[in-house]
Amino acid sequence: MALEAVAREAGVGIGTLYRHFPTREALVEAVYSAELDAVTSAVEPLLGELPPHEALRAWMDRYAELVTAKRAMAGSLTLAPASGRGVTANTRERLTASVGAFLDAGARTGTLRGDVPADDVITMLLGVFLSTTAGDRADRVRPLLDLVVDALRPREETERPHPPEPRG
Repeated sequence: MALEAVAREAGVGIGTLYRHFPTREALVEAVYSAELDAVTSAVEPLLGELPPHEALRAWMDRYAELVTAKRAMAGSLTLAPASGRGVTANTRERLTASVGAFLDAGARTGTLRGDVPADDVITMLLGVFLSTTAGDRADRVRPLLDLVVDALRPREETERPHPPEPRG
């Protein structure tokens, strides 16, 4: 989309847009940063509304939307480190802290396992997103996120499956 169209859509003049965002990359970085802020600031409100496991699942949908937006902005975001701004530099840390808040709340209420590092959950989520990048796999995101949350739910010892017998 041309920056003139962006300015028109935002209801501002092109000069105003360029004063705030001198380059397309600066605009993309600001949009991405705002999206990341929205995802990471959703933790407390979600925990206030839903049990921790449901709040985590709702948050995962928001994170999936961020990943989709980031893919669309990927070309411009890769230019950020060269500009010295590095908008994505602390993304993983912020997301890991968000997941950690859900896991901590869930461990306190017994709705999520307390023995899983938040960074491992982020790694699982990235695996889901990477494996569903092709257009024909996009419909798998939601079921796979459900599976991730299910894996984070505590199980009674009697419910744990036994490891398979070694094949000889």
